[in-house]
Amino acid sequence: MIELAVLDIAGTTVEEHGAVYVALEEAVRAAGGTPSAADIGRWMGSGKREAITALLDGPGGGLPSDERVDAAFADFRARLSAAYAARPPAPLPGVPEAIAELRAAGVKVALTTGFDREVTTSLLSAIGWEHGVLDAVVCVDDVPAGRPAPYMIFRAMEATGVSDVGRVLTAGDTVRDLQAGTNAGARIVAGVLTGSQDAATLGAVRHTHLLPGVASIPGLLSLR
Repeated sequence: MIELAVLDIAGTTVEEHGAVYVALEEAVRAAGGTPSAADIGRWMGSGKREAITALLDGPGGGLPSDERVDAAFADFRARLSAAYAARPPAPLPGVPEAIAELRAAGVKVALTTGFDREVTTSLLSAIGWEHGVLDAVVCVDDVPAGRPAPYMIFRAMEATGVSDVGRVLTAGDTVRDLQAGTNAGARIVAGVLTGSQDAATLGAVRHTHLLPGVASIPGLLSLR
């Protein structure tokens, strides 16, 4: 029996049209970095400050490294906010129904994300998920390190009172989501094909299932 489903946000439960990675690349370039598409791909699913730090290869710009990262991160958040205002995010098809079905069956649902708390709160408010929809929301700034470390999953377990990783399902649309689930020892580590990484990319790392999307999870757990 699965007691907890830990789901990623962008590309997994929420359609945000890839805005996060466009904003990330633009902010890094504006700060003097030169990331390739492959560079951006390697940091999908990670904490965004961590990604910016890695993608900026040197102090540059006459600013100390910490100041440069801080400035690029602030720029990233501003670009992402503008992108969301221009093209609002929305739940992916079937996801609200799947979450409701899981919770009705006694499975707690937590979201985890590489966004910080401020960005996450704004995003969930925009789609009407700030109250009564979820059992927990864990952000990258709640833990010592983001994915592929398992800490956000462990924090979700702590927040929902689930103590056995053998009763945890994780799902996400990036390699780092799968790595975090595997590192946590979750019983089910599912990749979903609603994000920007395809089945070949996700299938190259350890997982238990590849699914069309989160909407398939209740069927996987024989809830329907």
